[in-house]
Amino acid sequence: MADSPPDIPLCSLPVSALVACHECDLLMRKPVLQDGERAQCPRCGYELFSHRLYVVRRSLALVLTALLLYIPANFLPIMQLNLLGQTSQDTVWSGVIGLYESGMQGIAVVVFLCSMAVPLLKLLCQLLVLLSIRLDLWRSYGLLLYRIYHHLREWGMLEVYLMGILVAMVKLKDLADLSLGLGLFCFVTLLLVQVWLEVTMSPQQIWEALSGEDSHAGD
Repeated sequence: MADSPPDIPLCSLPVSALVACHECDLLMRKPVLQDGERAQCPRCGYELFSHRLYVVRRSLALVLTALLLYIPANFLPIMQLNLLGQTSQDTVWSGVIGLYESGMQGIAVVVFLCSMAVPLLKLLCQLLVLLSIRLDLWRSYGLLLYRIYHHLREWGMLEVYLMGILVAMVKLKDLADLSLGLGLFCFVTLLLVQVWLEVTMSPQQIWEALSGEDSHAGD
């Protein structure tokens, strides 16, 4: 953790100079971090935030990678099923269509939102936020989009959909000839890239960059 500033009563400090622990609610002075340093709560040890190098540049590369993977992950075959001489190829999109045509419109809408619509909206929000920082344009819109992104985070559940695919594959492998498709590898890669992006895109640095407090975040 970075060195703490001199003892000054917390009540005399501006709100922007304070930080609260997400785990134990300890209110403390916000430390000034150098590149590669992390701030931890002195009471519970929870990592408050960290200062990463080239956070916007690295996050942009990951967002663009995820967007390139989005179409093949959702529209290329995830698996090919051969049963009694009949072959079928399943994709994420065909799964949504199949649920809708089977009379389960509500489930089809939920699957579409959680596995396709919301993940795409999250990536687009992240892309626009990072571009607003990188190009130093429309920071106020970037703040709004970053708030929207945080509200969307709980709705994008690619990992749950992946678990459903794996369970279905385990149950079907004894009933029919099952082969994996390129779409499954793209889907898994997309999920891993999004996890990596969540780790790389430090919220504290993004908020500071959008508010103009960190002039080096766009490097």
